[in-house]
Parts: sequence; C-alpha cells; structure tokens
Amino acid sequence: MAAVLHLYDNYTRTLRPFEPLDESGRVGLYTCGPTVYDYQHIGNFRTFLFEDTLRRVLRWNGFSVQHVMNITDVGHLTSDADTGEDKMEQGSRRTGKTAWEIAQLYTDAFLTDMRRLRLEEPAVLCRATDHIAEQVEFIADIEKNGFVYRTTDGVYFDTAGQPDYGHLARLDVQGLEAGKRVDVGEKKNPTDFALWKFSKAGERRQMEWDSPWGRGFPGWHIECSAMAQKYLGDYFDIHCGGEDHIPVHHTNEIAQTQARVQTRLANFWMHGYFLLVDKAKMAKSDGKFLQVQSLVERGYDPLAFRYLCLTAHYRTQMSFTWDALDGAATALDRMRVAFHALPADSGAQPNPEFVDRFTNELNDDLNAPRALAVAWQLLRGDVEDLRVTRATLAKFDDVLGLGLAEWRPHVEEVPEQIRALAESRAEARKKRQWAEADRLRAELAGNGWEMEDRSDGYLLKKTMLRSGGKPGGERG
Repeated sequence: MAAVLHLYDNYTRTLRPFEPLDESGRVGLYTCGPTVYDYQHIGNFRTFLFEDTLRRVLRWNGFSVQHVMNITDVGHLTSDADTGEDKMEQGSRRTGKTAWEIAQLYTDAFLTDMRRLRLEEPAVLCRATDHIAEQVEFIADIEKNGFVYRTTDGVYFDTAGQPDYGHLARLDVQGLEAGKRVDVGEKKNPTDFALWKFSKAGERRQMEWDSPWGRGFPGWHIECSAMAQKYLGDYFDIHCGGEDHIPVHHTNEIAQTQARVQTRLANFWMHGYFLLVDKAKMAKSDGKFLQVQSLVERGYDPLAFRYLCLTAHYRTQMSFTWDALDGAATALDRMRVAFHALPADSGAQPNPEFVDRFTNELNDDLNAPRALAVAWQLLRGDVEDLRVTRATLAKFDDVLGLGLAEWRPHVEEVPEQIRALAESRAEARKKRQWAEADRLRAELAGNGWEMEDRSDGYLLKKTMLRSGGKPGGERG
C-alpha cells in the first residue's frame, strides 16, 4: 500500500499530509518564475526542476494541477531593500536593447531552456507588465485597510500593522528595530517595503505607468500577490520558490495578502535550496554563472543536469562539480541503454510492488534520490518478466522526466584519421604490443576520442569538453 503524500511546509515548519483545498482534487500551484533581465543560470533551474518534480508527483498521486508561473519583467530592484536600479533598466543599459526587447529575449531563452530540460510549461505564464491594473487595485485595497503610507520615492507597506509579520522567515523584527541594522531612510520601520515606486523627477523610465499615487512602477512583491490571487484565488494549495525568497519576497507576499483578504495566500510554502559552486551560491551578479547553453557547449546533454538534480533532495544545498555532472551523464546513458535493451510490449503492465515502493519514496517529501534508487533496483533484475520491467520504468519516467522512451543513440561521424588510429591500436592489441596500444590510445584521447574495447571489436566515442576546454567524461 502506497503512503499518503507528505510535503514540508516552511510556514508551519512541519512535514504534513497534503490534501487539496478543492474536494475535486484540483491543486492550485504558484511558482516564482524568472526575472528576465539576463539568462537564467543552472542554479535557477535547480529550483525550477524541483517545482517540475512537485507538479509531476502531484499528478502521480491523481491530482490535477493548475500551475501558474510569473515572469518578472519590471519592479525587481538591484537591492532587496528597495534601493538601486530596476534590473530591467540595468539589463537594457548592459545590452543596448530596450527593456521590452530584453524581456522578450530572455523570456524566449528561458522557455527554450525549459524545453531542453523537459520542464513542463505552466498552464498560465503571466508577465508583471500585463497585470499593472491588478497590482494598482491590490495596493488601493490595502491602502483602504490602513497598511499603506507615502514617502518622497514611493508608496510603502507598513509592517507594524501586523504583529506576526516575518513568521515565515522567523524574522526578529524587534531586534531589527532595536539594532537599526538596516538603512531605514524615510521608512517607518526597517522591514517596510515598496508597493509602488515613483519615477524620478526629470527622468523618463522605459517602463512606467500612471497610478493614483503618481507615475512610476510596481514593487517586486506586489506582482506575485496580485497575479496569484487573480488566477488561483485568495487561498490556494502551494506556493514555491527558492530558499532566498523566504526572508523577503515570500514574507512580503504573505503580508500583502493578509492585509487585503486575511489569508496567508497559500496552504503550503515550499522552497528549493541553492546550487553551490565552490561553496558559494551561483548568482548573476558576478557575471560568471553557468547557463544551460554552457553545458551544451561542453558536450553535455542538458538532461544530465536534470538527472544530477534528482540525486539530491530539494531541501538540501547541492554542490555542482564537473565530476558530478560527468557521473550523472554516465548514469543517465546507462539507464537509457538499459531501458532500450528491454523488450517492448504495449500490453505489459507496471509491476505494482515496485510502483508502490517508488510512490512511497516520492510521497516522503519528494525524495527523488531514493525514488531513483528504486528505479536502479528495478533495472538490476528483480522482476523476471523484462517486458514488465520496461513498462514499470516507463511509468517511473512520468515523474523522473528523463525522456527514456524518446531517446535515440547519437551516432557520431568518425573522421578518417581517427578511424585509422583506432584500427592501428586494435592491430597492436592483437599483436600484444601493449606499449604501442597505449601510445595510440593517448593519441586518440588527445584528439578528443575514447576507444572502448569490446569482445566483438571496439567502440569509438567522442569525449566531452569540460571546464577549461579539456576532454572530460565519455559520451556515447
């Protein structure tokens, strides 16, 4: 018997059983999407992959999912303290394109990378700039409720009106007040945040709108509250994002929604943890981040990164190394080859015992690493009928998202010079000329090829280019 789905809720700080708010089994899911002032890096995509797994696990448990994701194309300042420049204006200056052009450019790039990683597209992909009216209406409502005040640079939310402000992030609001650890400026309280920012006098922004408070643009936090409520209602099932959203963005989304409709917006608040490189969070600010395209240029299948993310629980930080990605690429290839070696039978049914074992791991707060281990146990031959093994693994892939059935081996065109080296090495091995065989193997490697010896001959494989352009792990 499969276990009931349990998910960790950061708001209550508990692992608790999940039941949809809607008795029909429909689940409302909102996930914070990209800020499209630049390409998304693989750290961002680790979070998006966690959310994709969540969506697949919900469906695996028989629920229908209404997935909404935002596109932040205005209002996200370079500082979470409501200071600095809008990231879209900054990106426009960096690229020489208009803010509208870069929004489209990087949204398109994001969608391309989603498809490369087999992320399912949301039912609703909503842009902040298409929902200015909803944000203005939201601010007006919470102003009527007494939570809004004006400064010279914008309209702000007064957090002092909420005794439980900061509950999600465990914020020590009194400590902030006493220690004055932040630059308050005209704010009444250190934790107050912008709902609407005024355009500076004498300057014309590329993205600005009229409002009851003056010409300007919305703050970052208000967009998600307004759009989530528009598409999913006042109180829906699950809201997701990265762990960096806990202390500011999601804390402020909750505050705004409580001020308007007296709910915390979502029943579950779930967060994916960072991808670390050299023990530091990957970020765009240093300009050295890795894109999905960076992996492709080094010869990796993007799905090797998806596999790598499945090997770590979403609530643990994961260190990225090229060796780890090599290992994931090798494991993925082995799984693909093993899957296609199994006999196919459209009438074969998945093994119920293995399906229950797989489900039990997934339903323990999306434990993808242990679910992946069940898939490997299946492939080791615990099921006698190999047609059933294939049908079972194909069903598992509904959650794993590795595209096993669609995969086809890539046949690499071997240059004549490389083929000649390989034939010479094969001949040297026949004559037991081991030193010459080793020399020829090294020469092949220097040219970016690996020769795998087999009982029926050999197989040539082009090696991947790893960090620094050096040959790395093998690719079939």
